[in-house]
Amino acid sequence: MERKINALFTAYQKGRTGRRDFLKKLTLLAGSTAAAMMLLPLLENNTLTAAERKRKIKKVLAEAVTYPAEPGEMKGYLAHPAKRKKFPAVIVIQEIFGLNEHIRDVTRRMAGEGFLALAPDALSPLGGTPEDTDKARQMMGQLDSTQTVHNYVAAVKYLKTHPLSNGKVGCTGFCWGGAMTNQVAVNSPDLDAAVPYYGSQPKAEEVPKIKAPLLIHYAENDQRINAGIEAYEKALKENGKEFHSFVYPGTGHGFNNDTAPQRYNEAGAKLAWSRTIAFFREKLK
Repeated sequence: MERKINALFTAYQKGRTGRRDFLKKLTLLAGSTAAAMMLLPLLENNTLTAAERKRKIKKVLAEAVTYPAEPGEMKGYLAHPAKRKKFPAVIVIQEIFGLNEHIRDVTRRMAGEGFLALAPDALSPLGGTPEDTDKARQMMGQLDSTQTVHNYVAAVKYLKTHPLSNGKVGCTGFCWGGAMTNQVAVNSPDLDAAVPYYGSQPKAEEVPKIKAPLLIHYAENDQRINAGIEAYEKALKENGKEFHSFVYPGTGHGFNNDTAPQRYNEAGAKLAWSRTIAFFREKLK
């Protein structure tokens, strides 16, 4: 099957197959239109050189911003394509280490894919993320959990009406941010799509409140987080929620973080990212 899909894409690239015919055949091979749309960015991404990927990120504008929350303002990092128009919006939620350069880089990458991307600083109520990683992690434990959820729900409202937004908002996050992404899905009925990476799951009784479709990424070797998969998926199915769930072979918790060699898994990270972008493009158009 993989060989047939690759041959079909090669024929399309070389102009031997038109786009309409290509998409029709890809849908047949993939089994559904949704599956084909998730495969397409994987195929396209594999043909990009490293230089081409860098050029995509260079065409991005980024800045520090604030947005209204409860009880005061939240700091954040906003990035978007340099071309001025309206874009689908995505909230990028940090790991437990605060809004650091890695998360700012992920935010720029998201913008490079054609999104208006906002990374809120969870530590805004405490003055913002410090340079010291250990101190940032310690400060994260001092946050009020209810207020923190409200601050991220406020980010959904902020992006819904942002001048550069098309009004559709998705959310993704990693580790601590994966758990928070699940909570944003529970607490924001206006959210249009959610993609948690290896995050703690909400309680079963919270699941009925979820309105957004979910794309959920898990690491194979992540015992603490994976212990909650069965109950979460059971609740999602019982409540008729739309979701896709993937476990990435050979990966551990934090496999998307390319600044942590002991955790980063290139194959898993690239596949999960491609699926994430395809999902957002489908749900936020």
